[in-house]
Amino acid sequence: METQNEKKILLSAVQPSGTPTLGNYIGALANFTKLQNDYSCIFSVADLHSITVPQDPAKLRANTYDLLALYLACGIDPEKSILFNQSHVSAHAELAWVLNTVTYVGELNRMTQFKAKCQSHADNINMGLMDYPVLMAADILLYQTELVPVGADQKQHLELARDLALRFNNRFGETFRVPEPYIAKTGARVMSLAEPDKKMSKSDANVNAFISMNDDPDAIMRKFKRAVTDSGSEIRFGQDKPGISNLLTIYAVCADTTVEQAELEFAGAGYGTFKQRVGEAVVEKLRPIQERKQKIAQDKAYLTKILAEGASAAERIAYKTLRKVYKKVGFVPRERM
Repeated sequence: METQNEKKILLSAVQPSGTPTLGNYIGALANFTKLQNDYSCIFSVADLHSITVPQDPAKLRANTYDLLALYLACGIDPEKSILFNQSHVSAHAELAWVLNTVTYVGELNRMTQFKAKCQSHADNINMGLMDYPVLMAADILLYQTELVPVGADQKQHLELARDLALRFNNRFGETFRVPEPYIAKTGARVMSLAEPDKKMSKSDANVNAFISMNDDPDAIMRKFKRAVTDSGSEIRFGQDKPGISNLLTIYAVCADTTVEQAELEFAGAGYGTFKQRVGEAVVEKLRPIQERKQKIAQDKAYLTKILAEGASAAERIAYKTLRKVYKKVGFVPRERM
């Protein structure tokens, strides 16, 4: 099997279902700009996945452009990476249908995210919610992806993609690469500012629990002043200090230092002073990104061009795989007249 220009293929897809958080930036987006120098990166705006829960159509379109502008503002270079909208490449849905025929109902019933979403969207338990992991497998396998950056909540989905690749290969012959998880050498898991034992999430009902990448400086400072800390007064990293540890992690990333150096820097300082400094570091980290994003978002012609070129590049790879799949399962190839 061929790879793009000898580099390993790495794929990541993010839903345009709301503005990413500081946690998404630190855990993923900030690393993408580095990854594109070492891998053949494919970044997808996963709008097909978004509609498994109710969406306002106008807001979904706006969020799609907003996420694309944020990708570009964070440093994703369309000259180095493929950046496209998932729904612009119909091969995703086409491969998902074929993969459905080698997926067992029991596998999908066991998906923890399906169970969780059924609880949070009890009035809208649809087949898309259940079939979400098969579409994700199609996203990955279409591009002969070798590496997939995944968080803890997506590991089960990647395992299914691996299982389906192996099952299809065993049944029809070698067709798909079996993807591996990409574990960043450096990275941080950002937790909720209100409940530091939980991951920071843009869907949190408490707006003070997360920092949105669109938050203005006043909102950022206000949220950090309200951030939950721990008993005692010592500013140090440790399991018994989840609130302070989370703030130290955020500060270290945004101030371009280490947690150990941050501990020394704030030795003897009070929690109030510490939270103020963390907020200031975040404001300064996000300021240039927000300024670039605002400028990019105003140029719809540029964003449309990026999506069109990205979809064309993605299609060339995706349909090469899909044609192979269709041949393997016995479909008669379409002749162009």
